Amino acid sequence: MNRFYLNGEWEFKQATEHRWLSGQVPGSVVADLLNLGLLEDPFYRDNEKHTIELAKHDYEYRRKFEADEALLGQDKVLLVCEGLDTLAEVTINGHLIASTDNMHRTYEFDVKSYIRLGENDIHIMFRSPVNYIHEKNAAVDLWSVNLNNMPYAHLRKAHYMFGWDWGPVIPDAGIWRNIYIQTYSESRLKDVYMTQRHSEDEVVLDVVVQPDNWTGAQFDIEVALTAPNGSTIRGTASVIDQKTTIRISINDPQIWWPNGYGKQPLYEVEIELKHDGVLLDRQQKRIGLRTIEVRREPDEWGESFEIVINGVAIFGMGGNYIPEDNVLSRCNRDRSERLIRDCVAANHNMIRVWGGGVYPDDYFFDLCDEYGLIVWQDFMFSCAVFDMNEAFTETVRKEAIDNVRRIRHHASFGLWCGNNEMEMGWVDWGFPKTPKHRFDYLKQFEILLPEVVAEHDPNHFYWPASPSSGGSFDKPNDPNRGDVHYWDVWHGTTPFTAYRDHYFRFCSEFGFQSFPEMKTIESYTIEEDRNVFSYIMEQHQKCPGGNGKILSQISENYLYPKDLDSLVYVSQLLQAEAIKYGVEHWRRHRGRCMGAIYWQLNDSWPVASWSGIDSFGRWKALHYASKRFFNPLLASAMETGTKVELHVSNESLDTVSAQLEWKLRDAGTDVLEQGAIDVESVRLSSMRVVSLDFAEQLSDTSRMRSAYLEFALKRDGVTVSEGTVQFVKPKHFLFADPNLTATVLEEQDAFVIRVRGQAFAKFVELKLSDADCSFSDNYFDLSADSLKEVVVKKSSLSTPLTQDQLQDQLLLRSLYNTAQ
Repeated sequence: MNRFYLNGEWEFKQATEHRWLSGQVPGSVVADLLNLGLLEDPFYRDNEKHTIELAKHDYEYRRKFEADEALLGQDKVLLVCEGLDTLAEVTINGHLIASTDNMHRTYEFDVKSYIRLGENDIHIMFRSPVNYIHEKNAAVDLWSVNLNNMPYAHLRKAHYMFGWDWGPVIPDAGIWRNIYIQTYSESRLKDVYMTQRHSEDEVVLDVVVQPDNWTGAQFDIEVALTAPNGSTIRGTASVIDQKTTIRISINDPQIWWPNGYGKQPLYEVEIELKHDGVLLDRQQKRIGLRTIEVRREPDEWGESFEIVINGVAIFGMGGNYIPEDNVLSRCNRDRSERLIRDCVAANHNMIRVWGGGVYPDDYFFDLCDEYGLIVWQDFMFSCAVFDMNEAFTETVRKEAIDNVRRIRHHASFGLWCGNNEMEMGWVDWGFPKTPKHRFDYLKQFEILLPEVVAEHDPNHFYWPASPSSGGSFDKPNDPNRGDVHYWDVWHGTTPFTAYRDHYFRFCSEFGFQSFPEMKTIESYTIEEDRNVFSYIMEQHQKCPGGNGKILSQISENYLYPKDLDSLVYVSQLLQAEAIKYGVEHWRRHRGRCMGAIYWQLNDSWPVASWSGIDSFGRWKALHYASKRFFNPLLASAMETGTKVELHVSNESLDTVSAQLEWKLRDAGTDVLEQGAIDVESVRLSSMRVVSLDFAEQLSDTSRMRSAYLEFALKRDGVTVSEGTVQFVKPKHFLFADPNLTATVLEEQDAFVIRVRGQAFAKFVELKLSDADCSFSDNYFDLSADSLKEVVVKKSSLSTPLTQDQLQDQLLLRSLYNTAQ
């Protein structure tokens, strides 16, 4: 078994041109033109329009490669294409090998008879995806949620490339993943599947191996399991062509847990296929020892929907993940690792891979294994009607098999989900509906895909859609069953408190928009563009009326900002507060609700959107807020008029003894009333600790507008969770000037910023004028004469800085500083 990569330098050109240009594989047309300086940055101003025109043309890629006698002497010589985007015609030495139509598949082509000794030519023609979908739609009109007249449902290409309400239209083309020649002799490993059986002090690992045997000989299978401490357990078996199981017993197993519940030990599994001691094929996989299921049981509210790992029902906390760039070749392991580490830093334990993008690379799942994020994996179908003709059905089936078999062994893998919002669309949306396409939906998502999962990954749960109550068009957004997408606060512009009217079983989408920070806005604008209703700013706002919705909610909650920078800041506060209202409410009702996955985690380009982290990796206020509201040990407040309930939620495996302290204060330095309560917070629970009523203290309007409640949950004297409550909207609160100051101290691997204020400061923001970094806390509230220490790890700085340079760059403000 040998692999000869064809990655690297290729030549490419537009099909109607004569001059060949230098390109890179893996890559794409847009990436290559950008690298050559022949295309303006599509993320800058309105340059997106140029890529739309490019996509109306065909493109060719070619290169030469050498084949020696050793390669040609192998029994099997396969061309493996892990990602062709999308309508590709593959030719070797003038012979058409195959035509492809699915960017989500891994293709294998037997090319032995077409390769010659010495120099060979490979040529791939990519046809225009835009022309194709319009031609197909002229024959069969298929509806899709699309703002750009791009009927993407005709083509198995990432939907978001045709535009979404947060992304541009960049329908790229090219060889976007590895391409190589793979050779074998005698036999190869056709399939390896692993099943775990857990008991108190032992895990039994069944490794089911099936060779692809074209000789009829008997082969030896050797399995080596290497534990995190380096010790190895081995098993062997002999096989001809049927499946065989090698059983390995693991004593004192190290169990894998998601972030917040334990550690993430990983075991290496190596499977070798041999004949007479000669190695023919090898596969290596990394696994975690754990059990995982989705539990659905009748209860007093309807039916539960909860992730159960190692027998423990957890509260799912995280964000929805979209592709990290519209130019996929710019995505890489380091970029994904930064994003996933940011999730862990903000106490996420889950991540949902949304169905309108791509199936992530292997390294994405490796990282989720390492850092402890459970993956909710959609199949790549979203918001459209698909025509399940014979060819389309077959490519969908093969796409599903390819990706199920590639992903299924990962410790982080949680569940398969058929699609995003399509069952709900059939029930609630007003698109044209035919009996045939209604049946096609059931065929695709309730017959074909569950059959693939049942055959190739029976250890994982399949869910027909998100949202869904279980399928068959039965109230797919039912609040008492399954998962829910709730959008009334954004699309319906209802108050944030509306979240508290709903007790969903698992909310897998809800969101609120904000603008990215000014450095990001400056990356795609010039000075004259910097008005939220300018042409360019609206080109970077893909949700119709989105900027107006942000300003409308600002008007409900905050004073009008004095400039664009202040408006950007306030929009992020708005977003963070909106999501906080929902998450804290659902966590207070743990048991009835068992998950909150907000929309969305990240961006694919610089844009006003629902993301908590923008396309440059800069944390918005939402991501800092998620660190607080996803804190395993959370103190939260439920306020109504002058009444406040204080709750403690404990999403850990330990019962915790703590103290909940509270103070009613005015905007200056006075404490009006205070108290403290000892708390015994039971593991995996939420409880109301105290109900307070300040009607007497807040009897007049001026006191209502100047008093606030601060509370803190302390463990062994150390604050682990804290918050404040105002009894009027921020725009009506009588803030005093906090006169914020900050001093920077240096430690070996970090800087410590000490922040003080002389009056109550709401949403204190720290920012660097030029560099970027991650702060240990940000957008926090600070009472008068309090000290807040914020840590900046030196490794998080985009540019190395000295203590003095950091002090000089540090910018400090609060809500007080932003009004007209």
